[in-house]
Amino acid sequence: MLDALGDGNVAALAGLFGGIMLGLAARLGRFCTLGAVEDFAYGGSDVRLRMWILAIGTAVFGTFVSVALGWVVPTSSFYISQVFSPFAAIAGGLVFGYGMAMAGNCGFGALARLGGGDLRSFVIVVVMGLAAYATMSGPVAWLRVIIFPPQPMAAEPQGIAHLISGFSGLPVWAVGVAIGVGLIALALGSASIRSDRSAVFWSVVVGISVVSAWIFTSWITATGFDGTPVVSHTFAAPLGETMLYAMTASGQTLSFGIGSVAGVWGGAFVGSLIKGHFRWEACDDPRELRRQIFGAAMMGAGAAVALGCSIGQGISAFSLLAFSAPVTFIAMFIGARLGLKHLIEGFAPAE
Repeated sequence: MLDALGDGNVAALAGLFGGIMLGLAARLGRFCTLGAVEDFAYGGSDVRLRMWILAIGTAVFGTFVSVALGWVVPTSSFYISQVFSPFAAIAGGLVFGYGMAMAGNCGFGALARLGGGDLRSFVIVVVMGLAAYATMSGPVAWLRVIIFPPQPMAAEPQGIAHLISGFSGLPVWAVGVAIGVGLIALALGSASIRSDRSAVFWSVVVGISVVSAWIFTSWITATGFDGTPVVSHTFAAPLGETMLYAMTASGQTLSFGIGSVAGVWGGAFVGSLIKGHFRWEACDDPRELRRQIFGAAMMGAGAAVALGCSIGQGISAFSLLAFSAPVTFIAMFIGARLGLKHLIEGFAPAE
């Protein structure tokens, strides 16, 4: 297959496969980052937050089972092999979370809404992709490098399972599987989610999509010749990469990230048709559009600094139990909560 199609094209197909699952989960299962924060903070419901924990637990469990089978080598991912920078994780996570609240969605959620005909999300996707690239290698990259110096390769794996394995003597895969089972049990500890079969099903689908990405890209790296990186789903830099490919396809090759972006959009489109929710929507209020543009720019910059978005750090990096994952995820949650407080309650003290 790799000889016939090429490593990049096969990686794009792998991204497309998992992306479609994610897009369907967003539209049919209401899997949403900001929605989980809103429901928990203002709706009195923890179901969608537990969906996130279940997705993470499924991803951790599946990834470390794959490690045990030799299908995935965790240290092949930069989440584990690069020195962890708490400052970058916290700062990037806070900026991303606040921007997510301002924009009304993360990059993944915006793609899913775009698949349902929401043209406001098109603006978010474009601005976020541009901001991510501008921060990584564009006009403001120098500022990022000064404030958050690039981290070298680590002497020791930057992962929770590897750390516990080091002082316990247990195999890395056994530690990861145990933590995955614990997260799944934590997520299913409430009857509210156990009674919602759709929520359980689509949470598991999200976790499987991440595991499939690690397996497929690990296989391509091990058997291919183009040095394809071992990656999973994230939606910041791949948005910019997809736009770049759309403009310069004759001089570019497909990648996992491009396939993933296309898959989420396509899966969300199909899901919106199944639910009968597809309809064209636009922004009627210039102030809302301005807020969404600034929020999308914050998300792109924040994700570039934190090395991942709510999906990239919140599930993909978490599935490897990278040190950065829980720190960044909590920072994103706090940032989103502050942003929602700004929008809904305001910061002025009560009279």
